[in-house]
Amino acid sequence: MKILILGGYGVFGGRLAELLSDLAGLELLIAGRSGSKAEAFCAHYRGTAQVRPLRLDRLDIVAALEVHQPDLVVDASGPFQEYGNDRYSVIVACIAAGIDYLDFADAADFVFGVPQFDAQARAADVFVLSGISSFPVLTAAVLREMAKTMEVVAVEGGIAPSPYAGIGLNVMRAVVGYAGAPVRLRRGGSDSHGVGLAESRRFTIAVPGRLPLRNLHFSLVDVPDLRVIPPEHPTMTDIWMGAGPVPEVLHRALNLLAKARARFGLPSLVPLSRLFYAVLNAMRFGEHRGGMFVRARGVAHGVAVQRSWHLLAEGDDGPFIPSMAVEAVVRKLLAGDRPVAGARSGVDALELADYDALFEGRAIFTGFRDDDLRAPLYPAILGPAFAMLPPRVRELHDSATARRWSGRAEVRRGSGIMARLLAGLIGFPEPAPEVPVTVDFAPEGDAERWTRDFGGRRFASVQAPGIGRNAHLLMERFGIASFALALVVDGDRLLLVPRRWSLLGVPMPRFLLPRGISFETEQDGVFRFDVEISAPLVGLIVAYKGALTPDANPLEV
Repeated sequence: MKILILGGYGVFGGRLAELLSDLAGLELLIAGRSGSKAEAFCAHYRGTAQVRPLRLDRLDIVAALEVHQPDLVVDASGPFQEYGNDRYSVIVACIAAGIDYLDFADAADFVFGVPQFDAQARAADVFVLSGISSFPVLTAAVLREMAKTMEVVAVEGGIAPSPYAGIGLNVMRAVVGYAGAPVRLRRGGSDSHGVGLAESRRFTIAVPGRLPLRNLHFSLVDVPDLRVIPPEHPTMTDIWMGAGPVPEVLHRALNLLAKARARFGLPSLVPLSRLFYAVLNAMRFGEHRGGMFVRARGVAHGVAVQRSWHLLAEGDDGPFIPSMAVEAVVRKLLAGDRPVAGARSGVDALELADYDALFEGRAIFTGFRDDDLRAPLYPAILGPAFAMLPPRVRELHDSATARRWSGRAEVRRGSGIMARLLAGLIGFPEPAPEVPVTVDFAPEGDAERWTRDFGGRRFASVQAPGIGRNAHLLMERFGIASFALALVVDGDRLLLVPRRWSLLGVPMPRFLLPRGISFETEQDGVFRFDVEISAPLVGLIVAYKGALTPDANPLEV
């Protein structure tokens, strides 16, 4: 198969070429307006697929198709929002030449207009699929899975790239171009519009059992999902899609510019795109992680429900996700699975199972959550991941009633003055090689009070589900200090990972966040705990580990 990739040395085209690098018998024409960039890309390319550089302006596409005769054209160039009056010239040329076509279009109007060529594409027996990327292909696949168990009414979603992922200049031009401009969407059951990058929401991407992303700021983006997904769900009244790039300070600066443009009728912000492109790609700090979410409200068996799907991508694997949809279509083609002829959006190009196969072997994790789950504290936060825990750990947490567990523990304490002072203020136990311990669990609404007794030394904390910026986290309060903890399933251990903290409700700096390796597990059929609490500039405050078993008469607590 010979594939002509327009923008083949760019961000998305280059990653697609890398994803296809293991396919022998594949010839990739790496095309773009810069012959030197195409040659440089091919010189550094590693893989069994063959690559060939090609200097090509999209205005010369007709001649290029006649000369090179590819089997498939992939348009990964853009920005599709700026293709002008002759925006579909490549599609028209491919249909005329009898060549299949895919693109990465992220412009809603562009993708929505592609079906006008359906009759011509069918007559030529070629497929023309537009918008073959995370938006809308992955979003649509997720919603079809949700629709198996609920009527989808309202949808919101977002994508959060890693700060280290890099963003192409054309993508930045597209984003800045619709900042402050009307964005068509469905709202309140009618066709309406929002204002690009001027509407914002917050969300925590939290795959069950995995370390969540930080709570992120998402802003409305003009993506195909807003136009092509609602027709798939007749009951849908609202849809909103956002992006959550970091650093947030730059994101909010763009929000302010978008609002100013919308309010005062300012001209397009495209002249600022190169500045934002340079700054965003220069400010790379924080966690090298990205993600995506889709949340839907609807009705199941006559009851209102809310469900969400989360994706987490670690390190360098995340930036490949937008190119994986095209990869999947190509691999299906090579396996003899060809899309039906015609011109349309790629909204039904793949199913969620197709993505599962693409994610396998990579540090990309996904999971669904029932956001209306009525369950005890830990099962509610962990969702489906709770079933992955050892039996004794599940037994301790799978209850919302008063109960007592008892056992023995070893206690260590820090020797510094500050460590001793902090331990004394909270009431942590004195150091001992072995001491009897009991833990009383008392429900307090949707929270639990844990009262620990180490040989007569008692201290208590209140655990509750996080809300707002602490969504999907466990909140534990010791007096005036509150800690947001991520519940992470690591093999047979349940890790409690500190993420945020506050004093008297005032958020405190992350560099002062108390830390330590704390976990619960099961050994020889017995529940075991290992807690370590330390702090920067202080060192170890307290550490205790031991085993617990349920009391025979828990109702006497």
